[in-house]
Amino acid sequence: MSRVQDSLDYTLFSWAKQGGLNPIDAHHAKGVYIYDRDGKKYLDFSSQLMNVNIGHGHPKISEAVAKQMSELSYVYPGMVTDVRAKLGKKLAEISPGDLTKTFFTLGGAEAIENAIKIARVYTGRHKIITHYRSYHGGTMGAITAGGDPRRFPVDSQQLPNFVHVENPYCYRCPWGQSDSNGCCNMGIQNLEQIIKYENPYSIAAVLMEGESGSSGCIKYPDNYLKKVKAICEKYDILFIDDEVMSGFGRTGKMFAIENHGVEPDIICMAKGMTSGYLPLGGIIVSSKIAEKFNDTPLPLGLTYSAHPVTLAAALANIQVYEDEDLIENAVRMGKYLERKVDELKEKHVSIGDFRNTGLLGCLELVKNRTSREALTPWNAKPSEMEATNRIAAKIRELGMFTFVRWNWIFTAPPLCITEEQIDEGINIISQACAIADEYTN
Repeated sequence: MSRVQDSLDYTLFSWAKQGGLNPIDAHHAKGVYIYDRDGKKYLDFSSQLMNVNIGHGHPKISEAVAKQMSELSYVYPGMVTDVRAKLGKKLAEISPGDLTKTFFTLGGAEAIENAIKIARVYTGRHKIITHYRSYHGGTMGAITAGGDPRRFPVDSQQLPNFVHVENPYCYRCPWGQSDSNGCCNMGIQNLEQIIKYENPYSIAAVLMEGESGSSGCIKYPDNYLKKVKAICEKYDILFIDDEVMSGFGRTGKMFAIENHGVEPDIICMAKGMTSGYLPLGGIIVSSKIAEKFNDTPLPLGLTYSAHPVTLAAALANIQVYEDEDLIENAVRMGKYLERKVDELKEKHVSIGDFRNTGLLGCLELVKNRTSREALTPWNAKPSEMEATNRIAAKIRELGMFTFVRWNWIFTAPPLCITEEQIDEGINIISQACAIADEYTN
């Protein structure tokens, strides 16, 4: 077990105090399963960090990567490669609206950073509006953009000119509305009022997730994003769509924004772009934005931008989505998952709400369905985490890996999952919810 101890002694782990960690000693993975070195199998019910969309160990990705490595492993970003041309064209074909040109990054946070930069340069404005209940990445600009409390330890050094607004979180409507239409309308009124307070002509962009992810899979009310886009057009504000988690089939569309009939000015992408096989991200911009930089230098640059090996992984990965009908399967399995959770609600009084689009969802656990008091409060202190810690431990004990946060259990398995495998996951979640039921009143 020296590899575990050496990892603990010589590497740092994300978002955690470093003492007392007990990480899974991963050995190999295939499809929807991860195996540790003792042979224990874990059902991956959150696609690791909602990124292994095609499932683990797909041979077409490793074949494409090996082939590219044998031909051309690296050139500086100013050179043309065959895979760059093919992937750029493919992304333009599969993206909604008039999105035509991609700048490649190495991950989602870099995509957000560069989208913000290009929006400011293009508009000549400086402010960015985002939701409080959102997460856009861990770099300084991206973590400032999000409202996730993981920014608190570093927010004395946060970047200026980010403005946050309330989400239309209908299950816990900030404006006390009892229906989604009312919550939607209040959210839009709030957004436009904040824009007016902040001076519309100082605002470069509104940045929103195509579909809410790690902040609780908060469902947008019908027409909310259409109304947001209309406000953006009214004040000549760019609409940046963060598809880092929700893109590439996760919600039953290539990009989640397509569920809302909105055409953004910029899409940020990563995660499912390569299904996590290699690190890659990017921003794709409209032809109108791209044209500005025909005569103006583009102030973006990264040593590994358009890295040919990562692009090869992405191109093969997109082909897998298409060849294996994975996006259609996400729709089918998402509906099946919703039916199974409806059955769970009959058994477990701790399930207050379930929000899901395609295969991006989470259960929200409560102490009381009438009052909707959260089982574990948002941004809970360690002393308030007993129920969550027990639930997470039970899920791991029973052989499942998924994202458990405060009073949420996430359900975002690989898009290749079957009904039988969903049943396996639901059985484990049911046993975890039995623990949550102990805390209800």
